Amino acid sequence: MTSSGLYLTRLLAPKNGSAEAECEDAAHVVPAPRFDELVDAPLAVGMCDGATESVLARDWAHLLARSAAQHAWEDEQVFHSGPSFESFARNTVSLWEPWLEKYIAARAAQGNPLKWYEQTKLTAGASATLLMLRMDPVPGGSWRWRCAALGDSCLFHIRDGKILKSFPVEETDEFGVTPKLFNSLNRDSALLSARTLFAEGICASGDRLLLMTDALAHWFLSATDHARVLAELSEFSGPHDGPRFSDWLQGLRVEGALHNDDVAVVRIDVEGQ
Repeated sequence: MTSSGLYLTRLLAPKNGSAEAECEDAAHVVPAPRFDELVDAPLAVGMCDGATESVLARDWAHLLARSAAQHAWEDEQVFHSGPSFESFARNTVSLWEPWLEKYIAARAAQGNPLKWYEQTKLTAGASATLLMLRMDPVPGGSWRWRCAALGDSCLFHIRDGKILKSFPVEETDEFGVTPKLFNSLNRDSALLSARTLFAEGICASGDRLLLMTDALAHWFLSATDHARVLAELSEFSGPHDGPRFSDWLQGLRVEGALHNDDVAVVRIDVEGQ
């Protein structure tokens, strides 16, 4: 008999030519299970894709993803447009300036103060997409998922090798060069809430959820045989697979199947009784 619960896989990889520390995609999970640990309690994920054209995009993506996962785990009401989501947005934006002050002080202490062009860019803030997920067990062994999305990082609900739900992007031509973004200086929490899309569903035993930033999401959604590409992706199940995962991504880029961009993916496998 298989125990009921979730297995979670989280993988990150930088674009070709960039170091791991330069990856502007981020994914945080609360609580943070080991890759081989069966989770039988609520779980939350925050995933963000930092906008390269903005300064400190990597740092904002990590701060936003961490805050999203924590708020999703603490407050189920955040998955509705309104006061709870607006509170999450305000609280997260309020974290930016204190973090930035410490960053600027650290740069100065290291003898590497901000350059004039960096200071100029800071006035525009840092930007990133947002994907926020919460999973809750329901009687009978199923799991309820709730998701919030701003931008083109995607969730795919897979059953029997087929896409049951693609959110928020449903067709490949919806991916663009100017996705909606969450800016570190945006204090209009009502506007952020209004721009965010919300969805939910029920996972049965054997279902999978995939959370992906745009490059890999475009590759996955473009496939004609989702069972086959899901099998390829499922070859990588933990942090020990990081180098093989990067090599596989590079192979896709060489084939022209994958844009040269940072990649973040979280796979959730639903195990049933």
